[in-house]
Amino acid sequence: MTDIYQILVHPDPILREVAPDANKVTDEIRAQIAKMTDTMYAAEGIGLAAPQVGILNRVIVVDTARREKAAPNPIGMINPQVIWKSEELWTCMEGCLSIPMQYADVERPKHCRVKYWDINGKEQELEVHGLASSCVQHEIDHLNGVLFIDHLSRLKRTNLLKKYDKQQKEKGAML
Repeated sequence: MTDIYQILVHPDPILREVAPDANKVTDEIRAQIAKMTDTMYAAEGIGLAAPQVGILNRVIVVDTARREKAAPNPIGMINPQVIWKSEELWTCMEGCLSIPMQYADVERPKHCRVKYWDINGKEQELEVHGLASSCVQHEIDHLNGVLFIDHLSRLKRTNLLKKYDKQQKEKGAML
């Protein structure tokens, strides 16, 4: 495995920035996708967005196969955008590598279609369902400075962040 990125954690201000589009697909972007994929797997995640590793461009990687007991199937998406969402909603337990060990039910469209460039610069469209739909929407949110906790009620978000802050203080005390 190649070296991996350091994942930024809340409340790092970069996580709240809106990432600009990538102008074109370059070898640097392809290398970024490969390293982000390795980082996602090392952290046992199913998705990762460039801002989470301190890079402000519109690049995400997703692979829900591990959670679905299937062979790895990583997809790198450059400049992804949701072009259709189902009216049917579903609730999925979400977590985030940038808010470690915290989980909450988030309601999102159960199906969506995303348009993006692949690693060869070719425009693609992909329709995703269930977990993959939630994952893609979660990662695209990151590109817009939105975290999964922003989809929670104020009370649930406050309680989750209190728990997270306590956990981070305890972790710091152990170091």
